[in-house]
Amino acid sequence: MAGLVPAPSPGVVAKKPARRCAEVCLELLCVESVRIFHEKQSGPAAAAALEAVGFRVGQQLAERYTRDKPRLGDTLEIIKFVCKDFWQALFKKQVDNLKTNHRGVYVLQDNGFRWLQRLSPPSAPASATAAAGAPASSAGSLPPGAGAVDPAREEAVRQLALSHLHLPCGIVRGALCHLGVSCSVEADPKQLPSCTFTVRIMA
Repeated sequence: MAGLVPAPSPGVVAKKPARRCAEVCLELLCVESVRIFHEKQSGPAAAAALEAVGFRVGQQLAERYTRDKPRLGDTLEIIKFVCKDFWQALFKKQVDNLKTNHRGVYVLQDNGFRWLQRLSPPSAPASATAAAGAPASSAGSLPPGAGAVDPAREEAVRQLALSHLHLPCGIVRGALCHLGVSCSVEADPKQLPSCTFTVRIMA
């Protein structure tokens, strides 16, 4: 009868769906990894250990994502692959902007880096404004300084963001090295959750 799906042929094994990891589990794993590494080690040692883990992950991911693709050409083509296909597969979006000085430096701008979105610093709480004794005007405008971010808290959040960027820096470097581009990768979270990744090609 029309519309009925035929039964599978004898001896044909139905293909099992690919195993996947929930995004929230991946995010929690990354957060917990950063915490554990910084508890066991401190400063540069923890940063180097996290980047080393990311490097190995990046190599494996690059191998998986390019397995069925034609061989990539020059450095710029490889960088563009990382900005588009690799970033989309890993962070669910493409890089927002790519710049280069044509002398071996590439700047990748992500205006909403996924792994930093939960680290954005909130504005000062309303209770703090009330404690200062500065009431709002009758027109509904806020008093001077209301909603401002505490510089000390902002710097603390920035340092926390930097600690969470060693892993993705390692992933990006590992992917590029696997594709034949020896480089260093640095990240700068200027305004969360925006982040800039600077790739410097090594001679």
